[in-house]
Amino acid sequence: MSDKKLEDAVPDAPPHVLRDGNKIPQLGLGTYPMDDAEAEALIPEALWRGYRLIDTAVNYGNELGVGRGVKASGINRDDIFLTTKLPGRHHGTDSVRRSLEGSLERLGTDYVDLYLIHWPNPSVDRYVESWRTMIELRDQGLIKSIGVSNFLPEHLLRLEKETDEMPVINQVELNPQYQQELLREFHAEHKIVTEAWSPLGRKTDILQHEWLSEIARSIGRTPAQVILRWHIQSNILPIPKSSDVTRMAENLDVFDWDLSDDQMRRIKMLHTGLSGSGFDPLEHEEM
Repeated sequence: MSDKKLEDAVPDAPPHVLRDGNKIPQLGLGTYPMDDAEAEALIPEALWRGYRLIDTAVNYGNELGVGRGVKASGINRDDIFLTTKLPGRHHGTDSVRRSLEGSLERLGTDYVDLYLIHWPNPSVDRYVESWRTMIELRDQGLIKSIGVSNFLPEHLLRLEKETDEMPVINQVELNPQYQQELLREFHAEHKIVTEAWSPLGRKTDILQHEWLSEIARSIGRTPAQVILRWHIQSNILPIPKSSDVTRMAENLDVFDWDLSDDQMRRIKMLHTGLSGSGFDPLEHEEM
C-alpha cells in the first residue's frame, strides 16, 4: 500500500491528549486472544486500514507476533502507539525492569508508548512498588507514558498518596451493559483517560439487544459501530479486538457521524451493572 493510501486510511479524528502531554488515538485494536501467528498476520492488516493504537500484554502471549506485524507493515514506528502490560508475577522493582526489557525485545522496539500494570493484585501488595519503578523507567526513556489497568479509585488514590503521581490512563472492562459511571467520574476529576477493554461486551449478549439493532438499522450502521460510537461520544477510548479484516475496517469507521442525544440516552439505559468477565479488582489475582 502506498504512503498516500496509508495516510488516507487513518481516521481524521483528534487524539486524546494525556495529562503528561502525550497523545493517544481515540480508538485502538485489542489483540487478546490472538496468538503470535495470528498477530503477525493481522497487525499489518489493521495498520494498513488506519489503526495506529495496538494493545498487547505479556500475558496475551503475542508480543513477538505483534512486533513482527508492526515491522512487516512498513509503517514508521513513531507513527504507531504501542501499549503493553506488566504481569502480576513481575510486580516489584528489578523484576519490572526485566519484564519490560523482555517485552521490548519481543516487540522489537526500544520503547513503548504506554506501559500498564495489568491488575493491582492487592493481596500481593506490590503495585505501588511497581509503579515507582515504572516512573523511573519512563524517566529513562524506555516508556513514554505510564498507566494502569483494572484499578479502583482506592488503588489510584494510594498511588498518588505514596508516589505523588496518578496514571494517565486506567484501562477497564466497560461496555453499554457495564458502564462504570462512578469510576469514569473519578477519572474525569483526576484527568485520567478511561480506556475500555471488551468494549463490545465480550461474553455478553449486548450486541444482540433490540434497541441497538433498531438504532443501527435507522442510521445504516452495525450494532458494533453504534456501541463504539457511544464510547467515542462518551469520551471513552475503546480497543475492540477483531480477527476479521472487514470488521476491523467497520470498527474504525465511527468518526464521521454521530448518535443523537436520544440514541445516547437509550444506550445509557442499557446499563445493568453486570460484568461480562466477573473479575473483581479487589480479589482477582492475575499472575
